[in-house]
Amino acid sequence: MLKVGLTGGIATGKSFVLSVLRELGCEVMDADQTAREVVEPGQPAFEEIVAHFGREVVGEDSKLNRGKLGAIIFNNPAEREKLNAIVHPRVFEAQARWMAEIELRNPQAIVVIDAALMIETGSYRRFDKVVVVHCEPEIQLQRLIERNNLTKEEAMARISSQMPSAEKLKFADFAINTSLGFDDTRRQIESLYTQLRKKSLRVQA
Repeated sequence: MLKVGLTGGIATGKSFVLSVLRELGCEVMDADQTAREVVEPGQPAFEEIVAHFGREVVGEDSKLNRGKLGAIIFNNPAEREKLNAIVHPRVFEAQARWMAEIELRNPQAIVVIDAALMIETGSYRRFDKVVVVHCEPEIQLQRLIERNNLTKEEAMARISSQMPSAEKLKFADFAINTSLGFDDTRRQIESLYTQLRKKSLRVQA
């Protein structure tokens, strides 16, 4: 089994890359979705978060109010680290269980996990190969403004809070540049898949 980590900055096109890899036959997991699942009411992480941050981060639906929690941690590195220390170990455990199940079922599988903070947390080391998705900065900014209905200043603040793409690319075994649109990006993904498939078969050999 070949374990692939997929990462990149906000609004660079990771979701599209992940969807095409799934279509081509990879087993895929979205770490952000897993992170949402491990903080559902009744889960240990939910209880720890409420104990630390207070009941004000719980919404009327009894789930975490991600907006309120985000407002607390956005400009507070210490609180962000505390949240990560609660959530990340649970996410890693869920990923490890998922990958073990797939390996039993299909030893030749290519598993791809999409995680925005893979490099920042050091979890990229758990993967055989790392793929970084990126695009031109002005395209990233425009995509984020349109997707999230943000002002230019709000979008720039979100982008600047993350590790720059140029830094992430230093950790990449493969890179996908989504600047030229869907068709060009798909061609890059198909080429990537071919290379990953060869490597997965080599791992089995």
